Amino acid sequence: MRVTQLTWISAFAAAVALVVFALPQPETQVTAAAPLPQDARLEELKQEAVVDVESRRDFTQQMVDMVYSFNELGFQEFETQRYVTGILEDNGFTVEKGVAGIPSAWWASWGSGAPVIALGTDVDGLPQASQKPGVAYRDPLIRGAPGHGEGHNAGQALMVTAALAVKKIMAREGLSGTLIIWPGIAEEQLGAKAYFVRAGLFDDVDIVLYSHVSNGMTVSWGESRGNGLVSVEYLFEGESAHGAGSPWDGRSALDAVELMNIGWNYRREHLRIQQRSHYVITDGGDQPNVVPPSAAVWYFFRETDYPNIMRMWEIGNQISEGAAMMTETTVHSRVLGAAWPQHMNKPLAEAVHANILEVGMPEWSDADQRMAKAVQRMLGAEEQGLSTEVNDELRGREDIPDRERRGGGSDDIGDISWV
Repeated sequence: MRVTQLTWISAFAAAVALVVFALPQPETQVTAAAPLPQDARLEELKQEAVVDVESRRDFTQQMVDMVYSFNELGFQEFETQRYVTGILEDNGFTVEKGVAGIPSAWWASWGSGAPVIALGTDVDGLPQASQKPGVAYRDPLIRGAPGHGEGHNAGQALMVTAALAVKKIMAREGLSGTLIIWPGIAEEQLGAKAYFVRAGLFDDVDIVLYSHVSNGMTVSWGESRGNGLVSVEYLFEGESAHGAGSPWDGRSALDAVELMNIGWNYRREHLRIQQRSHYVITDGGDQPNVVPPSAAVWYFFRETDYPNIMRMWEIGNQISEGAAMMTETTVHSRVLGAAWPQHMNKPLAEAVHANILEVGMPEWSDADQRMAKAVQRMLGAEEQGLSTEVNDELRGREDIPDRERRGGGSDDIGDISWV
């Protein structure tokens, strides 16, 4: 889907150019920086940025393919870090690695002064999602290995290419402004963006542009119809014993995990329709003949707002304590991540959407459409192929009534949206 990525990049490059060139310069830098371009000149610079993006087609596709080849899970994105930051350093960016206490994270910046514009996308892969590129059916490169099943291999190529195009114009025109490139580390685990916020990385940022692969060229603002989330692991401790010789001497931590899961599944019926909750057993013991002295289960509790997320977490804690009581084990928990419900900026969404309309959709080839329809057929979806028109409507609402919310997925970009 090469053309799709390059079209997104063109749209975002134009949007970044609009923001950089159109925002007023800080008063203290009026004499040091070039005067703000007028409308006609602004349009010229925007078109120049788009042409520059298109000239980097091979570079961009190589980035997409390279990150795809790394296939790294959350908190393990070290090859991606090395590769992307190497490109940025070669192009004059200053890179800080290990920000917010996360070894695979980075923060790359170029320029000085305001506006400070941070471009970010996710970079982590999914477990057991290895897939041969360009194949419409399930065919892993390495069976059981991670892979990029959600398009996280494409985002950094998008943002880096857009940033390089805008940087070139800013440097030539003497425009004030700071460009930042940052990664969404462990987005699939909702594990990093809240820590970025807590570390103060976005305190001096004026604008964040964030993109995620989807099924259309769309932008949204306001409240999200998705859910916020808290990610919690419950760790049970019991007593080991021989499973056949003296099981009465043991206290099974695995029994406690199973009882917690049973309790939660019975409670689901009496939770709000908007909630989404799921779990995996991360430690289920070592072998059947030994009563497991330790076991653990990892839960995602998703809801539409903070009070309901906290209520789900409280219920989970109560059920875990009940399971521990029934099995004479002990339990403690640890929060692994969180995601605040999203609230996006309307004026910025309007600017991005205007530039998407200006760039337009790709002209898909017959091969592109055949591939898309083959994938849709394999998934049992309607064979619509790839969209050929940009949605003229900008999606968004300031407040979505609770009765209209039906829950859904989560993304920790929500934490940044409230800064």
